[in-house]
Amino acid sequence: MANLATFAAGCFWGVEETFGNLKGVLKTRVGYTGGHTENPTYEKVCTDKTGHAEAIELEYDPSVISYEKLLEIFWENHDPTALNRQGPDMGSQYRSAVFYHTSEQKILAEKFKKNLESSEKFISKDIITEILPATVFYSAEECHQKYLAKRGLGTCKI
Repeated sequence: MANLATFAAGCFWGVEETFGNLKGVLKTRVGYTGGHTENPTYEKVCTDKTGHAEAIELEYDPSVISYEKLLEIFWENHDPTALNRQGPDMGSQYRSAVFYHTSEQKILAEKFKKNLESSEKFISKDIITEILPATVFYSAEECHQKYLAKRGLGTCKI
């Protein structure tokens, strides 16, 4: 049985590439969540007025990969101290967030965040990652699904 996980960690193209290649991740889709606009489009989300984050929703097999491992990969692959920004991308749509689907996911995400805060890794900066209940996930346009893979790219880093 597959479980869902939803993360926002900057531009969803690179986030999808990171998670989509993991053993145990069965399916990914990029989209928008956490905002107030119904049926947002990429163009609307880029105005920074919809409240939505670019995010990835993934189905995973917990007998192959744990939610804890997904959290570890999430926090290792972006800067959780950058407010509304990842690399050159700026705006609230690029914020860091975990959207939990179950109370267990919420507890695990909060525990992971607390452990990171008390570690030496981010000693001079606050971790601003939001931990929020999952709400409606709007699938991004087809041209954004598997964007990097369609172009033969492994990353969109500059």
